[in-house]
Amino acid sequence: MKSDEIKKGVENAPHRAMFYATGITKEEMNKPFIGVASSFNDIIPGHVDMRIMERFIEKGVHAGGGWPLLFGVPGICDGIAMGHEGMKYSLPSRELIADIIETMAKAHAMDGLVLLTNCDKITPGMLMGAARLDIPAIVVTAGPMHSGNYRGKRLSYVRDTFEAVARYNEGEIPEEEVRALEIRAAPGGGSCQGLYTANTMNCITEALGMSLVGAGTAMNGTAKKKRIAFDSGKQIISLVEKNITPRKIMNRKAFENAIMVDMAMGGSTNTALHIPAIAHEARVELPLETFDAISRKTPHITNIRPGGDYFMEDVEYAGGIPAVLSILKELIHDNITVSGKTINEIASEAVIYDKEVLRSLNNPFHKEGGIAVLKGNLAPDGSVVKQTAVSKAMMKHKGPARVYDSEEDAMKAITGHEINEGDVVVIRYEGPKGGPGMREMLSPTSAIAGMGLSDSVALITDGRFSGGTRGPCIGHVSPEAAEGGPLAFLKEGDTIIIDIPERRIDVELSSEDMEGRKSKWEKPVKELSGVLRRYSMLTSSAAEGAVYKH
Repeated sequence: MKSDEIKKGVENAPHRAMFYATGITKEEMNKPFIGVASSFNDIIPGHVDMRIMERFIEKGVHAGGGWPLLFGVPGICDGIAMGHEGMKYSLPSRELIADIIETMAKAHAMDGLVLLTNCDKITPGMLMGAARLDIPAIVVTAGPMHSGNYRGKRLSYVRDTFEAVARYNEGEIPEEEVRALEIRAAPGGGSCQGLYTANTMNCITEALGMSLVGAGTAMNGTAKKKRIAFDSGKQIISLVEKNITPRKIMNRKAFENAIMVDMAMGGSTNTALHIPAIAHEARVELPLETFDAISRKTPHITNIRPGGDYFMEDVEYAGGIPAVLSILKELIHDNITVSGKTINEIASEAVIYDKEVLRSLNNPFHKEGGIAVLKGNLAPDGSVVKQTAVSKAMMKHKGPARVYDSEEDAMKAITGHEINEGDVVVIRYEGPKGGPGMREMLSPTSAIAGMGLSDSVALITDGRFSGGTRGPCIGHVSPEAAEGGPLAFLKEGDTIIIDIPERRIDVELSSEDMEGRKSKWEKPVKELSGVLRRYSMLTSSAAEGAVYKH
């Protein structure tokens, strides 16, 4: 075992003394040392109930014949960080989490890892750390939040808080209703109820084969989730004994399966950052174009919020990810998983309980999958849009650019009723380097949706979007403005053409005009320090997953 390096032989007496000081017995010293990385905190609703899950994981590790070593990792709540400087720290926290996983496991010679996670950047960060280390690991996701309820209507966090603010500003609802919604939209623990980034990544983790069967959609706080936590603690011992490591599971086939499930479900555009970043750590080449190629051949079979009206609880009760795999069995690759079962075995054993929530390949909500990758003279390296959340009327759009150099400036214009039907709102200098941190633009997109402009106004940015975004919102425009990408040279009133079916995003400018503007461009200077300064210096393009490459 890896831990033998610090606990066998006379020369390791000082190391053993440290462990004995924690209360471990001589008998337990001979068992595998299993790191239990927990992102519990009192801030994120998806994480507040993790203490009891930690207990069940620890029980499982003991039952399986190991010794659990609990340690913590940070977690940011994107809902709280949204719309201010805090969001600049969200994406950088992904790399920090991966670094902590690596640091703790290497420093203490751990034999395996159980990774307890749930929300937006924490889950991919933990998967990146596991892939980098390549020691046996299993992921436990804490599960989705149940829907809220107000006057007999089911509620979800994004649509019934962020968009409600815009509806209030438009005079559609009174302040009392906003107050009622804010206390009922998120009724308790769990990751936000729709297929936003957290739940998308949790589903993808199961599809990758890195969590037990049913983990992706099992609801927060349920006995099923506790059993999954316990069984995961037991199963990690088997993975250690058989030396089944993340890179043996997360191969090219696994990543294609994960993207296919993502496309079939209509998940968050943030997966176009996170899946390539995990693949990078697993040493698998996964260009952005892979998403578009798989999306074109994968029907969209479930219509969950924000694009549709179903909730994660509906997917769980319809059969969860195993049922999705069953529907996709003609398209997916067989591959091993941490459960000991193969993908095909899981798909064959699945039952579909609701064929309207989870439709067949012959009766999809849309013929193509959730994400489209657009290129053109405005995004030579690519950009992404959740096409399944765009109305037919906006699949093609041509309009004047309304250019803003920050999210704050754009929000002032939107809420100040300066945006007109047909406009294309451009928010630049919000990319990985330029932001820095590539903020999510949920506040502007929710304001546009709440004001009833989703079918007439488009938004493009080198930043990114929350999984809760709906409408013609195109993000990850690469190269970003801060790197001298074409977005930096746009002027107010330039005509922008968006054609999602043809996968194009262009500005009506000649190459000569573009070069002329480029020659006069001066990069804005931002005074940075600490985490953000380091992130701005090290991060790569969004088209490459915004990973550290230097």
